[in-house]
Amino acid sequence: MTSGAAQVLLRLQGRGETLAVAESLTGGLVAAELTSVPGASQVFRGSVTAYATPLKRDVLGVDGTLLAERGAVDPEVAQAMAAGVRRVLSADWGIATTGVAGPGAQDGKPVGTVFIAVAGPGGTEKVAELRLNGGRADIRKESVRGLLELLSGELGENARAQDTEHNGGN
Repeated sequence: MTSGAAQVLLRLQGRGETLAVAESLTGGLVAAELTSVPGASQVFRGSVTAYATPLKRDVLGVDGTLLAERGAVDPEVAQAMAAGVRRVLSADWGIATTGVAGPGAQDGKPVGTVFIAVAGPGGTEKVAELRLNGGRADIRKESVRGLLELLSGELGENARAQDTEHNGGN
């Protein structure tokens, strides 16, 4: 899994951009994965593990009405967490996880339902839903992998858009 973390950190470093993480079900695993890469401190600003729903509202700025109506396991909540951590930690990119690792359902969502999100420069926003199988540890591990892949994809698309702009739109 480190190769995914190393890849996104290298891309961000090459662009002179920073990264912050908001985690719920992963409980710090994304931050641990990123900081396992030597030199991560040049890019990684920090993380907020907002495991308790009120922290999503109070620390990350997720709308309280949204949380009350839909619960924490929701695509809009994931996006708000990513945008919130980006703002709170003054990073170029914010990424987030929220979901149900088990053992039981949460907010009416079955075990294995995970939402991951990216918020970046120029209004970049991306949310993906993962439907994961396996035990709690498997779901959390795959959530980390999925989030790093989502960010990697956004960094690639963002880089292509910048290349197009620099080449006169051709």
